[in-house]
Amino acid sequence: MRNLIILGLLGLTACQSAEKTTSKETYRIVYNVWHDRENDDYEVFSMKPDGTDRRNISNWEGVDWVYYAYDHKVYFISDRDTTHRMYFLYEMDAFGQNLRKVSDQRLNDSWLSSRKNGSELIVDPRVPEDSAFHIIDLNGKLVSKLYTNLVYYNDPFFSPDGSEVVFRGATKKFKKESGYLDELYIIGADGSGLRKITEYPKNDTLSEWYQYHAGPPFWEPTRNIITYNSVQDGYSSLFMTDPAGKEPKRITPDTLYAAWHAWSPDGQWITFDGYPREYEGDRDFDIYLMEYETGNISRLTSDSTYQQGPVFVRVKE
Repeated sequence: MRNLIILGLLGLTACQSAEKTTSKETYRIVYNVWHDRENDDYEVFSMKPDGTDRRNISNWEGVDWVYYAYDHKVYFISDRDTTHRMYFLYEMDAFGQNLRKVSDQRLNDSWLSSRKNGSELIVDPRVPEDSAFHIIDLNGKLVSKLYTNLVYYNDPFFSPDGSEVVFRGATKKFKKESGYLDELYIIGADGSGLRKITEYPKNDTLSEWYQYHAGPPFWEPTRNIITYNSVQDGYSSLFMTDPAGKEPKRITPDTLYAAWHAWSPDGQWITFDGYPREYEGDRDFDIYLMEYETGNISRLTSDSTYQQGPVFVRVKE
């Protein structure tokens, strides 16, 4: 319990700072909840950055999963209006209003991002016999295709200027294949200059086949750094590197299992899902908030449902 007490004390400072920082430029945290396990129902929830005013903003008895937000728009995949777990891209705001289907192209289960002031998105489409990321406009029209020339590729994220893409890739297609190892790669948005920027520790044998060696990346623009989660020494932490592949640095404490994450637009805050390592046998994921400069962490949720994949979204005043 000592670790939780420390987190609580640190979190008090973090929440007070968050309220002060966001008084003019207001954010909400939007995240995913495994709402009904028996019926495979995932809902998208929204809350203030201090953990209050939680509300269900998707309200669909199927699979809704938020993967990205830009400005006041929340982008999520959903199987609404189609077959269970057949995903298409939708958008809404932080309160579930202004719902719109973005594209008629079926998608893989993957993170996505945008460039050119949010006017273009990069997605991972489910297209038989065509292995490419798609760059689309906000009406779903194809702008270009990006071929990585790797047999496995997923979770693309644009560089701040939109000229490059960081993504998870591997030279083996399936996680259970011998030799499969997911790493982060960067490629030019025109398909040029593919390079690997992470190298999983060769002597680390504690990760299971289904766990990330390099999890979905986030290219933070104010510092030009790339953050991702990785299961090393048997538990998942957030790491940071740069576009050149500088030696990764762990940025979350070893008291926490930290996984999917996102940065606030001003670069001050990271929100992520996880749980205290001492709770390894009862792994109900909750949402956390970390102030990057101080490392202060607060736990925003604390119930028995899985709550994962948080993102920041601006709220119109």
